[in-house]
Amino acid sequence: MGQHGCGGGSCGCGGEGKTAASVQAVEMPDPMKSDDIAPVALVNGVPLHGAGESPDPEALRQRAYSELLRQAAQRAGLLAMGDRPALDGLQSEAASTAIEQLLECELRLPEPDALACQRYYEAHRSRFCIGEQVQARHILFAVTPGVDVDALRRRAEGLLIGLRCADAAAFAEAAAENSNCPSGAEGGDLGWLERGDCAPEFAAALFAQDEGSAHVGVLPRLISTRFGFHIVRVEAREAGQQQGYETVQAAIAQTLRQQTYVTALRQYLNLLAGAARIEGLELEGADSPLLQ
Repeated sequence: MGQHGCGGGSCGCGGEGKTAASVQAVEMPDPMKSDDIAPVALVNGVPLHGAGESPDPEALRQRAYSELLRQAAQRAGLLAMGDRPALDGLQSEAASTAIEQLLECELRLPEPDALACQRYYEAHRSRFCIGEQVQARHILFAVTPGVDVDALRRRAEGLLIGLRCADAAAFAEAAAENSNCPSGAEGGDLGWLERGDCAPEFAAALFAQDEGSAHVGVLPRLISTRFGFHIVRVEAREAGQQQGYETVQAAIAQTLRQQTYVTALRQYLNLLAGAARIEGLELEGADSPLLQ
């Protein structure tokens, strides 16, 4: 088969071409607002960044959750009270170890049983088909810092409607004019792709076996990934071989463990946030019990 991906490696299609210690303790900054300096975000009085800095909102939330866990480890006696918080989001080695121990104690997760694994297999049979390939083109509307995401989505949806009945030549021309992926210069051509060649969210939609996604032609819905919005045209499909349940049971069990862990961790972080004094940012709080 031909090469796969755009070669850019930053659009989610799987291309692999060219792409563009803890900090020492400092004095507590004054969190008061001023005309020139943004307020410092705090978790129980502990700063998450230096005065005058404005971290990305998502990075700031991650720092806040990390600090909540560090403080929880100290309260649990797993980390020395003298451990210093970091202003760049990087925990000390001792803090990282203590947080791992804390989560092992707090997140008591049930093991997925055979029935749950069997149900998952039946609901996601297409995921366990090996050797399946799709030849595709795409047009990427990249989500970049400061972009109006809603306006970008509307623009992508407008073009999608116009391309639903267009031929391959028209799609290639639209890709050359609109796509933020390097593949646009080749009419959006991604070549032949296997599931593992793509970002997970791209593969989940491209290889789906429901009526709306398993056909050849322009997919009727945008594919939304961490990179942006994709209009996709499937040129051809080659069916793979279905793996039996016994072959993939262990992998399914691991998937379910990970899903349960993520859910329990989110609940635990929300509990910590709900009991903390948070200043300078918004965190979801909760008072519900942890997943049992």
